[in-house]
Amino acid sequence: MTADPATTAPGALLDRSRIGLEVILVLGLSLGRSGVYSILQIIERLTRNVPLSAQTSTLNAAATPDRPWLDLVYQLTGIAFALVPVLLALYLLNLTDRPAALRIGFDLRRPRFDLTAGVLLAAGIGIPGLGLYLGARALGLNTDVQASGLTDVWWTIPVLVISAFQNAALEEVIMIGFLYTRFRQLGWPTWMIIGVSALIRGSYHLYQGFGGFAGNVIMGVIFGLVYQRWRRVGPLVVTHTLLDVVAFVGYALVAPHVSWL
Repeated sequence: MTADPATTAPGALLDRSRIGLEVILVLGLSLGRSGVYSILQIIERLTRNVPLSAQTSTLNAAATPDRPWLDLVYQLTGIAFALVPVLLALYLLNLTDRPAALRIGFDLRRPRFDLTAGVLLAAGIGIPGLGLYLGARALGLNTDVQASGLTDVWWTIPVLVISAFQNAALEEVIMIGFLYTRFRQLGWPTWMIIGVSALIRGSYHLYQGFGGFAGNVIMGVIFGLVYQRWRRVGPLVVTHTLLDVVAFVGYALVAPHVSWL
């Protein structure tokens, strides 16, 4: 009897149609769906009578700002449901690349390395990223991104930090760990894997404007190259979490006191 290729040892040939279907389903339930809606949203924004630079994109919007206790439940529920595709991606990878979390480096085996590398990478990306955003705003190519639309209550900062981690885990596990594994098993060359993943990453940020698209494509390429070298999602999750924490929490604390954010 011949072994089922979908359940053989890691690295064995898998059924290409199954891999393709997995990729479509995972993206269709998560970031690919967000990319399609983001493209539609930028088309809607560009066809308004208001310039793109005069429009606003609000992240972490409040659901019921007049009832903070209910808003907290909404925020935590949204974060929990957003992590379901991460569990699905890990489950599917685990069927063929067990243990999946260890194979893509989404684990706690090297916490010091992940933290140090993540902090250094965040420092190298954060300042140029802010410059790109401000430049795109000045050129009229980006909306005004309000990184936090939550009301000022006791749970605002903890929820923003948790939201930052959720974004990081969702994007890096799926866009890097899952897609890179499956695209390699489809026989794609490295340059194509990095390029396609980066373009998808940029697509679901397009609602912010062309600066958000370009910045995230660049970040996607950098993250792809780093993953090719380290084979670990952990540092990328740390980097992404730190960038979002600075953006979300920093905006909530600083925006009321300055005019350029």
